[in-house]
Amino acid sequence: MESASLKPIVEPGKNVWRIERANEASMIVDACDYYRIIGKAMKAAKERIFIVGWDFDTRISLDPEDDHAYGKSLGHFFIELTRRNKDLEIDVLKWNFGALKQFTSIRAIYWLIRWWWEDQINMKFDSSHPVGCSHHQKIVVIDESLAACGGIDISSRRWDTSEHKADDERRKTPNGNDYMPWHDVSMLMRGPIAKALGELGRERWKIATSSEIDPVEELEDDWPDDLDTDFTDVDVAIARTRAEYNDVEEVRESEQLVIDMICAAKRFIYIENQYFTSAKIAAAIASRLNEPDPPEIVMVMPRSADGWLESVAMDGTRQKLMQAIQRLEHGDKFKIYVPVNDASNDIYVHAKVAIVDDRFLRVGSSNLNNRSMGLDSECDVIIDSALEANHGTEPQIRALRQRLMAEHLNEKPLNIAMAEEEGCGLIDLVERYTSAPGKRLTLLAPDPLTGVDHFIAEHELLDPESTSEMFEPMARKTLTQRWRRSRKRLRDVFERRKS
Repeated sequence: MESASLKPIVEPGKNVWRIERANEASMIVDACDYYRIIGKAMKAAKERIFIVGWDFDTRISLDPEDDHAYGKSLGHFFIELTRRNKDLEIDVLKWNFGALKQFTSIRAIYWLIRWWWEDQINMKFDSSHPVGCSHHQKIVVIDESLAACGGIDISSRRWDTSEHKADDERRKTPNGNDYMPWHDVSMLMRGPIAKALGELGRERWKIATSSEIDPVEELEDDWPDDLDTDFTDVDVAIARTRAEYNDVEEVRESEQLVIDMICAAKRFIYIENQYFTSAKIAAAIASRLNEPDPPEIVMVMPRSADGWLESVAMDGTRQKLMQAIQRLEHGDKFKIYVPVNDASNDIYVHAKVAIVDDRFLRVGSSNLNNRSMGLDSECDVIIDSALEANHGTEPQIRALRQRLMAEHLNEKPLNIAMAEEEGCGLIDLVERYTSAPGKRLTLLAPDPLTGVDHFIAEHELLDPESTSEMFEPMARKTLTQRWRRSRKRLRDVFERRKS
């Protein structure tokens, strides 16, 4: 169906904050390319580099193959930039809890002290959120002309190539330890959308520090000459999550947007995400799968959450929701896959991407868990081809989805495209490669849950839906109750739409 005949999913005041123009926009897959491109853009910055992140590590190199290209560490690189350009200001806002590990490393402490002496570099820590919440956005704004938004932090344990090789010696922490293959995605944009993201970042800076950053004069940074442009002159929407805190109001745009995109899907939904524990999102999926001819829904996720605490909090809940959905009449149209590399090692999925019918693209920081839907500060950017300025962008969105699937399936995007032209659906396409050697997607198999797993998942002990529930896990509604309540509410919504 042509996008010109469809109603846009995005709607300011309902599920997005605002819509702004991007003169150019491109999706960047995996941190190897992202670090290289954002590093070159930082070198060309004229007045300000503004970084808002969940994590930030001064010890890493943006290019492990050539650490002299951007300085031997990020700390050194930023000092070099300020020495070359006395008009350049570098502002970094980082979640305060994630900053604690910086003070366990002598190298990290050294660079923090060096930066403290530099008038042009300001690094602040964000603690302005309710207890138990986090600052989770991943935004870089350069001169308020060029901006990146997505899932990639400029930190350790993020760098990897799209090959995700098992024996890649460059994939090491600053301490020299190996880490698992890592898949991630961000969006780079130029134009008024960058100014809007700069405004969002300055607002967060004021909330966190009680001080203001003045906007820079309108500048025109160049688009990276080694990055192909995916979109030209498109309107990009911004969706946020933010918990209520002092005089700051709650924002749940990202949650509403996910539900609306599930409701709007005609043929398929392709998702890459780190977590899936929101009963509301699962209920929206279930409502669609109860229809006579529902869309296919494919999720690409890690086998287990990164870290023991995250695994305890997220894996059991995901399994309960997945099994509940797959028990539905059309539950076979919902699949969760785990990518593995050519040595059959798991590839960790940190990306937060959603593509609907090749007419809607969402890239950001928010996961499909309760925290990202209502507690942590999040930011997603969206290209909806039904917006008037975006008519005709479906081929570009399709190419980006096929590029992602080709990476996971160890195939050329052209072959993915040819299979789809022959009528192959998403699930059938993935299933062609599940037993093939090399990189592929493997079906997530449920593991037996212990009594403790069931208890933690049912009571969502580490993934509450709101700040008011943070410290009263036994008094709030259970996962099953939320699932049933959300399914009933969405059933009523769908019935009203049909009538």
